[in-house]
Amino acid sequence: MNLHPAHPDDDNDDETIGTLLSRRHALRLLGLGGGVAALAAGGVLAQRGGTSAGTGGAASLPGCVVRPAMTEGPYFVDEGLRRGDIRKDTTTGKVSAGVPLVLEFVTSRVAVNACQPRANVLVDVWHCDALGVYSDVAGNTGDFLRGAQVTDARGKATFTTVYPGWYPGRAVHIHFKLRPLNAAGQATGEFTSQLFFPEAVTDRVHARAPYSSKGRRNTLNAQDGLYRNGGNQLLLNLTGSPERGYRATFDVGLNIG
Repeated sequence: MNLHPAHPDDDNDDETIGTLLSRRHALRLLGLGGGVAALAAGGVLAQRGGTSAGTGGAASLPGCVVRPAMTEGPYFVDEGLRRGDIRKDTTTGKVSAGVPLVLEFVTSRVAVNACQPRANVLVDVWHCDALGVYSDVAGNTGDFLRGAQVTDARGKATFTTVYPGWYPGRAVHIHFKLRPLNAAGQATGEFTSQLFFPEAVTDRVHARAPYSSKGRRNTLNAQDGLYRNGGNQLLLNLTGSPERGYRATFDVGLNIG
């Protein structure tokens, strides 16, 4: 079983893609900088702390920050597997071992003077298991730790998974893809990026079985080529413990589709 195949040059998992917007341009789009600016391709905004600006107006908007787009990497498979709990392999019934992680995405539509909840966004999530293995690629079978959901009227989609392990050359991360859907269920845009984890939390989690059997990871956030290009804006704020599991909310304001 080939766990981590070499990937082609045009699908490099250490390559940053998309356009980063300056904070000034982000605030101008939201009407806070003396006008409205058109966003560059790939630009995505978000709210810190799980708060979306709505009728509250400009007072709550300075928390909007730029989210960088990143490569989807070589391990994306468009499974079409709609589910919230992605731990089980549907081909074998086996549940991936590891510290539980509940990950909530909150999507918003960025408009002038407002970040409003955005429903009907298809959210794909995929990542490696506690030992650094991806399903359904490079000769591996199964579909564990893969799944997708459509955001509800509040712009939310919640996944139950496990804290990821590691593999050589990459910091601990989770991949995600957002695709707004039209009334016919067709994607009208796409934004792809990755989520990262605080090192202190990862140290605690990876000291436990089954993670500990693989040994200490060889790439920290600061050594990861992707993290060095905006990963601090994609760092999860986790609550919980290795004993009880963790939870995180990630807010994304979309200007695509």
